[in-house]
Amino acid sequence: MKLLALLTGLLLMSSCNSTRNDPYQAVLSPKMISVNEPEHPGKALMIQYCYACHDATTAEEDRIGPPMIAIKKHYIAEGTTKEEFTSEMLAWLDEPTESNAKMYGAVQRFGVMPKQIFPEEVIRQISEYMYDYEIEQPAWFQTHMKQQMKKGMGNCSEGCSGNCQGNHSMKGKGNGQGMGKGKNFNKSRG
Repeated sequence: MKLLALLTGLLLMSSCNSTRNDPYQAVLSPKMISVNEPEHPGKALMIQYCYACHDATTAEEDRIGPPMIAIKKHYIAEGTTKEEFTSEMLAWLDEPTESNAKMYGAVQRFGVMPKQIFPEEVIRQISEYMYDYEIEQPAWFQTHMKQQMKKGMGNCSEGCSGNCQGNHSMKGKGNGQGMGKGKNFNKSRG
């Protein structure tokens, strides 16, 4: 018994004096590992520059401008390139007037957006983010879009009954009702 205790003691002492210097490595399960891809800089810029008026959390009846998802869906039709979308955003922000508007319903409901002075690179990054990524949408937005599509005023790629064939930029081709609640909102479609 003394021999067994002596051997155990020697074994423990020799293992404690090991000169092995293996680095410590934590073992993580796949569930514990989180890969955080850096966010696109356009997302933070969109929140900083646009969300005061165009956020996704304001109730539909309390809005002062359309949500960014509505802008995206209205400006990006099938076949629209990122460069075309970016050019449209730059042009609108350079000269936001009723005659340059593509979101006629929004202009009827909210008025023309006040001119903003943003650096061009900021608008380019926001536009790139909007084009390439899913962006937040209000809880009410899908219902709103479905209602607008039934009236022939929604996102054409999902079944517009108007004649715009996926391109809402065909100014003057509709009856002017747009998506808003302006003076012609209750006018029957012809």
